[in-house]
Amino acid sequence: MDRQIGRRALLKSALAATAASGLGRYAVGGMRDAFASENAMPTRRLGKTEHEVSTFSLGGVSTMSREGERDAALEIINHALDLGVNYIDTAADYGAGVSETHLGEVMKDRRDEVFLATKAHVYDYDGVMRMCEESLERLQTDYVDLYQHHRVQDIELLDRIAQPDGALPAFERLRDEGVVRHIGITSHTPHVMTEALERHDFECVLITINPAHMVYGTPYNADDLTTFLATAAEKDVGVIAMKVVNNGDILARGLTAEEAIHYALSRQAVSTACLGITEVNQLDENVAAAHTFQQLSEGELEELEQRVQD
Repeated sequence: MDRQIGRRALLKSALAATAASGLGRYAVGGMRDAFASENAMPTRRLGKTEHEVSTFSLGGVSTMSREGERDAALEIINHALDLGVNYIDTAADYGAGVSETHLGEVMKDRRDEVFLATKAHVYDYDGVMRMCEESLERLQTDYVDLYQHHRVQDIELLDRIAQPDGALPAFERLRDEGVVRHIGITSHTPHVMTEALERHDFECVLITINPAHMVYGTPYNADDLTTFLATAAEKDVGVIAMKVVNNGDILARGLTAEEAIHYALSRQAVSTACLGITEVNQLDENVAAAHTFQQLSEGELEELEQRVQD
């Protein structure tokens, strides 16, 4: 197949037409800007991308990825941007494209407010090129800031994506062409991500970080995570923490969302804690947690771990 992204020019034209028509939801009014300036989110540098990322970021699962929840999803996305959240993460397979579609309805008006991240979950070159084109169409943009390979859980998959006809050469081609600005990788397995950073020039990693050291009921190795975070810091890789409350499991074990967010943000090299949202009030609480953050000591980190692991 033609390995070029032919829709880029078409999308640029469509976006220009939207801007010229004045249909952007916030094209004129200054209310959002005034609100944001008075409630500036704390930010951190997202590794070598140089982006100053909000320390709380919005994940594209939960309400955003549910068919039939369009109005609720758009409310969450717009409210997050109003609060100063400037990083939103989604994926092609969140709700079989529903999350990207909902997000695209906001991006057509507010694209310049967001460092936009999405993911591909296929392992071959041509599959990535097709998937990226489909994601761009759903997101109503002609580029994404961060494109990540999704769920690389073992060394065999890491080997597979690096083959000449694999996913990684496609990611690099898309970056070279400007279709994506930065490339990353995601996993629940810290030692695999350490190896990924030793082998390849990834700029960001999305990885599980919570005090229970669990994901979907399965433990990950805490020492491996510490090693990975040190490697990421050495290589100036932006780390995005996911599964911060582990689908509510951390809350069921007695911690608050604020404590879980503060735990993630206290770990070495972490730039932002990325959580999916079910209701707007959760968004308000998580943004408040970003504002109240103070670095936890090693003793305080251990105390949170003991509380959820006992």
